[in-house]
Amino acid sequence: MRIYPAETLRRQIEAVLAAWGLAAERGNLISGLMVEADLRGIDSHGIGMLPHYETRRQNGMIFPAAEPVVETDSPAFCVIDAGHSLGHAPGALAMGMAIEKARVMGVGMGLVKRSNHYGAAGVYATMAADAGMIGMSMTGTSQRSIVPTFAMEPMYSTNPIAFAVPGPNGQHPIVLDMATSTVAVGKLDIARRTGKPLPEGWALTPEGQPETDAQTAFDARPRRMTPLGGDRERGSHKGYGLAVMVDILSSVLTGSWFGAHDLKTGKTGKHHMIGSFFLALDPDMFRDSREDFDADMAALVDFLKSTPPLDPDQPVMVAGEPERIAKAEREKTGIPVSDKLFEELRSAAESSGAAFLLGN
Repeated sequence: MRIYPAETLRRQIEAVLAAWGLAAERGNLISGLMVEADLRGIDSHGIGMLPHYETRRQNGMIFPAAEPVVETDSPAFCVIDAGHSLGHAPGALAMGMAIEKARVMGVGMGLVKRSNHYGAAGVYATMAADAGMIGMSMTGTSQRSIVPTFAMEPMYSTNPIAFAVPGPNGQHPIVLDMATSTVAVGKLDIARRTGKPLPEGWALTPEGQPETDAQTAFDARPRRMTPLGGDRERGSHKGYGLAVMVDILSSVLTGSWFGAHDLKTGKTGKHHMIGSFFLALDPDMFRDSREDFDADMAALVDFLKSTPPLDPDQPVMVAGEPERIAKAEREKTGIPVSDKLFEELRSAAESSGAAFLLGN
């Protein structure tokens, strides 16, 4: 395992993006969003995605330098055509526009279509929280990998949901960032790269039995993973239902595809046709004063964290706290990169014609 400062990883991402033809401003935006995921400990959605993006670029599935186009701009919502670019820039644009609309209307919504993987959902929801808003972000995804409750075949994907609220009285925001599957596909990728077995309940064999070999689970086509909950007895129908909700808002509402498959024909195409959904809500529009909202949020957090813990060494937390702790630590000590990811990053840099900046 190698350890790198966040800035070093940012420069490596920017070098590859520049080799793809992206302008420096766009590269800075995307690298910042990707490395922010790594800093939060969400290794499945940071620089570890770069080799996969490079493969998709080579296959003509993404057009990295395509400019997002604002197709609809109404007082309360916008619709952005990503042009098959990476999802980060159109996602940030959609959330930024949603925030500005919420300042006027109390609520603002951004929709993105013809897009691709956009990284960690939580970074977009946090954009709203940093602006004093309540934020939501969710997205469709690029594959069929999740097996619905009672089913044998995967029909949709990890379909993440993120929700962020400004921290009361200047405290850190509350940020929920979760897949609607038991784990994200990137967790299989991390286990594969580090040679670790999967816990039972993450992935399935074609016969519906637990698959614990990470390489086999990751390489399977299609992959077979479980909805949040794992099985019916543990509530997988709830994860399944949440995932369908995400696809209705992200995919059906935008006319996008469902797990990279056209719902009308059931077929895939050259592009993933991903849709994403962003929402900003201004609390100032709904309470007599911001102080009232902040006071109630502080009371809620204090109430939850005052719960007696099962283990005295593990206090009760609120959403986003583990990521905040990870970020504080990684800002000091650096971000880990496994040996296998190191070699995949070297290969991605070489194939794109970019300098490899991470050493030997």
